[in-house]
Amino acid sequence: MERKTLVFDMDGTIADLYQFPDWLEYLTNEDTKPYRDCQPLYDMAKLADILNKLKTFGWQIVVVSWGAMNGTREYTRQVKTAKKEWLAEYGFPADRVHVVKYGTLKHTVCKRYTDYGILIDDNADVRKTWKLGDTLEPNGDLFQKLEALAA
Repeated sequence: MERKTLVFDMDGTIADLYQFPDWLEYLTNEDTKPYRDCQPLYDMAKLADILNKLKTFGWQIVVVSWGAMNGTREYTRQVKTAKKEWLAEYGFPADRVHVVKYGTLKHTVCKRYTDYGILIDDNADVRKTWKLGDTLEPNGDLFQKLEALAA
């Protein structure tokens, strides 16, 4: 089953949800606007170029993102649709997209199709729970770190 996988979080990692005005109020009211309208944290065309290059080296690209805390099942479905549309709008080359219940351990989502993955997530606590390989904190040198995987 060995397949190298890059696993991206969305909120605060590639999507700038937390800078969206009144984002928490929207989520509390089960409105998907912040998920649909937030800005990317990176040059998404450049990120897509790097990720597509990594795909030629055998990496699969996966998104595992949580729904809103305390969101209803229906709202989580709406969030999933909004997040998939956001990824498509910005040309993110994901092979798989999982929007799961808030708090789900992300390795449990991926373990059925990969033995090794690198989790890229802004949340240090989430990175600590990752059990399928390494983690990266998204920051200013993310592109450099990703490009090194193709070397």
